[in-house]
Order: sequence, then C-alpha cells, then structure tokens
Amino acid sequence: MSDIAIEVKDLTRKFGNFTAVDHVTFQVKAGEVFGFLGANGAGKTTAFRMLIGLLQPTGGSARVAGFDVAKQAEEVKRRIGYMSQRFSLYEDLTPRENIRLYGGIYGLTLAQIRERADAMLQRLGASQIADTAVRSLPLGWRQKLAFSVALVHQPHIVFLDEPTSGVDPITRRQFWELIYDAASRGTTVLVTTHYMDEAEYCDRISIMVAGRIAAMGPPADLKREHNVESIDELFVQLARPAA
Repeated sequence: MSDIAIEVKDLTRKFGNFTAVDHVTFQVKAGEVFGFLGANGAGKTTAFRMLIGLLQPTGGSARVAGFDVAKQAEEVKRRIGYMSQRFSLYEDLTPRENIRLYGGIYGLTLAQIRERADAMLQRLGASQIADTAVRSLPLGWRQKLAFSVALVHQPHIVFLDEPTSGVDPITRRQFWELIYDAASRGTTVLVTTHYMDEAEYCDRISIMVAGRIAAMGPPADLKREHNVESIDELFVQLARPAA
C-alpha cells in the first residue's frame, strides 16, 4: 500500500444550487490519526460520506486505499472499516455474534473469525460479556465493541463518525487508547468529533467552514500559527465569520 492512504483533490459536492463541499484538497498518510472537524452544516459529513463510497462527488477526485471513490466504490468499501455515529452493532445479537456476522460479510473464514473474536474480546477485557445481548451493555462497552468490530477484517483505513458521542470522559480516554493501538499497527484513522479536546489527540486535523478547509495541520502548529491557547478557541475563531 502507498504511503498516502487518502488523497483528495478539489473534491466538490453540490445539492442543486447549494455547494456543501467546495473544492476540498488534502492527503492523509498511512498510519496517521487525522481529525476531521467542523460545525453542523460545515460539510464534513458530506465529505465523509463521499470518502466511504456512499455519495458520488459532483467534481474533483478522491482516492481511498488506492481506489477512486467515484469509480471503484466497492473496492473502497472492502478495504475500510466504518463506525457510524448512530451505533453500528445489532443490539439483539451478542458481541460474539456481531463479530461472526461482520466477519462473514467481509469474507473471513470461520477459523479467522474465531481467532480474531477471541483476540479482540481478550484485548478489550470483554470475555465475560461476549455472550450477553448488546442492548443490555453500557454505552461505553458498546462503543468500544463497535470500534473493534469495524477492525475485524483488518482494514487499511477506519472511518469513525463521532465515535465517543455521549460517553463519559474515562471511556473516551479508553477509546482513544484503542485508536492509538490501531494506528500503531498501521491502520489509518480518520475521525470526526465535536469534542475539541479530542482534536489534540490527532496527528493532524482539518477544520471545515462553509464547505472549505479553513485550517489544517498538527494541533500544536495550528495553535501557534493562529496565536490561540486551544483548538476550541481556534475553532470558534474560524467558525465565527461563517456564523
């Protein structure tokens, strides 16, 4: 795989006369944790959906894991993991059954599914809840399990859409430890979040305002460049003109 996991050039999406994503250009390196930030309506969700092959671009181009999202969406989907903001496990199934289901969807053998399920549950310390219906588990457990299931097929890139929304600070920190662990093993992570303190955990971030990238770079560099104390302060500074 190339050193560049995601390559986006002038990516554009229009809905009638409204331009939701306006000539966005950026790259994400393999193994990088890249934060994709923006207020509601800034265009980040539209861009996110194009990158995972769920929405066709109006213009420009994007390559994910080496494949064109407009022409090779199915190839893209085979090589990525995805965790939805609205939770992505079947709540009537147990964690073990969810792993078996998703492993089968991604074409893993029964032996691979068993091996990865055991390793995943042990790593999470979740063996004692492996056969409990997901709906009865605390939200923090469900979020961590959903992330792990998104990695069951060992994708090149994992897309996380506000993965820590609604969980407590301790669980958020544990979740980020899982993200770091995945990145250390070579998985590229693109994450959206509304928690500006989480932006500090990323290798680089982009901040979208009115469909365009208003700032991009390592958090420390951006704070120094814009003479602010925090990413939250930078976010407000950039978003205020659009508001």
